[in-house]
Amino acid sequence: MEKLIQEQAQTHCESEYGTLQKVVLCEPQFMEIKEVINDVQKKYMDENIDRSLAISQHHQFEQTLRNAGVEVIKLQPSKDHPEQVFTRDIGFTLGDQLFISEMANPIRKGEEKVLAKWMKDHDFAYKKLSTHSIEGGDVIVDGQRVFIGISHRTCMNAIQNLQKELPDFEILPIPFNPKYLHLDCVFNILSPTDALIFPAALDQKVVDRLSKMYNLIEVSESEQFSMGTNVLSIGQNRVLSLPVNIDVNHQMRQRGYEVLEVDFSEIIKSGGSFRCCSMPIVRH
Repeated sequence: MEKLIQEQAQTHCESEYGTLQKVVLCEPQFMEIKEVINDVQKKYMDENIDRSLAISQHHQFEQTLRNAGVEVIKLQPSKDHPEQVFTRDIGFTLGDQLFISEMANPIRKGEEKVLAKWMKDHDFAYKKLSTHSIEGGDVIVDGQRVFIGISHRTCMNAIQNLQKELPDFEILPIPFNPKYLHLDCVFNILSPTDALIFPAALDQKVVDRLSKMYNLIEVSESEQFSMGTNVLSIGQNRVLSLPVNIDVNHQMRQRGYEVLEVDFSEIIKSGGSFRCCSMPIVRH
């Protein structure tokens, strides 16, 4: 029995583009812009979120994942956590180790306890990071190479501590303009050779360095605002993206990607899209 539990409870993720097999979501039942924490929210603060529409769009996202063969785990939404739909930030899987984040913003503190309870209840092993703030939206993995954004949500001390935890990984700190909140809003890896980037948010030296590692697909300012960088790769060159991001989708299709368009227009009003709303725990 113990062996069976261990087999069922394994976690594994070594890239942003391996075949997604198991992912954590949370329905936006209590989604609300309570305090403005990014430029996107600033624009939509007055009209706020139409929750029924957000839930409908999230259901379509979930169904698209299920249709693609992905097992979906759903956390229990809470009225105390209006940003809980963005499950990416509360944890991340590197190799065979799942880490639970230390949330930086008071409005998001407590979300990690919901995830930890689910993990315990289902016999999943995890490690809680609790000394310095780090959030999963700043963590992007590609094999043994892990890019971590230095932001208002993830500090250098946390990055250094993670390097000690993961001596076999090459941790690459990436500074960027923190007004964009998380690294995955300005940089995202699609394959071993391709990545999306919004270069205006990064120092030119960083862009030059990344251009030596990947063919960079540039995202325009308008499509960055509508979360064009924050796509979700689910493996076998399949990518979830918003239909409104016409240029990004065209560029990805030109490079051979199958773009699965899902309307997420209500959810992106809070400054996050498909990658932000999904926490992969098994990719192969």
